[in-house]
Amino acid sequence: MRYLYYPGCSAEATGKGYDASARALMEKLGVSLVELDDWNCCGATSYFSVRELDSFAIAARNLAIAQQMGDDELCVICNACYTTLAKANRYMAEDPKVFAAVQGALGAVGRTYDGNVKVRHIMDILINDIGLEEFEKHVTRRLTGLKVAPYYGCQFSRPMGAFDDVQMPTTMDRLFEATGADVITDFDAKTDCCGGMMMLTREDAALRLCHELLVAARQGGADVIVAACPLCEINLEAYQPRVNKFFGTDFDIPVMYFTQLAGLALGVDPKQLAIDKQVVSCASVLAAIPA
Repeated sequence: MRYLYYPGCSAEATGKGYDASARALMEKLGVSLVELDDWNCCGATSYFSVRELDSFAIAARNLAIAQQMGDDELCVICNACYTTLAKANRYMAEDPKVFAAVQGALGAVGRTYDGNVKVRHIMDILINDIGLEEFEKHVTRRLTGLKVAPYYGCQFSRPMGAFDDVQMPTTMDRLFEATGADVITDFDAKTDCCGGMMMLTREDAALRLCHELLVAARQGGADVIVAACPLCEINLEAYQPRVNKFFGTDFDIPVMYFTQLAGLALGVDPKQLAIDKQVVSCASVLAAIPA
């Protein structure tokens, strides 16, 4: 099984652990991820509010490269990248003016895109292509007793809702249930916003949102929070000390990319998953998983 792979900008900076663990996890499952040639930043969701049409052209350049490479499916790991690329696809398909404008922009750099590349979130591929039954066959280290809080974030299934329920996603819950983990299924903050890039402009407001998420995870008895977005992960993990200082709390909850914890369940070496690079130590998680 082979997919073209779009890592996204975070994979080269704050989200290196997501990229490393995604590659390692999929390799363990017999899936080859072929990195997209000369990919560029998707423009991120913030760019849509500045110059929407330009943002479609920026995103579509990646889709045009995928088309040129001869693949009709593109695997994406970041929620924001997934939303941005899929939105460009959708608007091009639904609005002839957008399609024509984007084609014009691509033509200026010698590219073209006909709209036939399907953007796939890595979780979509895990659940619907590989399947839970096949995934479970590869589990060598059961996560029995580990209380996992799946944090989807606000863009995992919204606004697209292509592979999971928009309001109440469950794919991550089901993935970790297959590992034997004790999934906190009533984690009612699982689709709440972490504040996103607001952490750089309105830190007080973003810290408040992260505080609410961490409170919900603690109330659920979480041993670990798993995330599917680099920005969500860093806000909940790297900013825990600031949350503690701001609110007088003592949070020390490990936050991991879901691919890191899933990789552990499949027997991948923790260093290959970049778990040693996490800000909040994952020692308690590693100690809870049988060798």
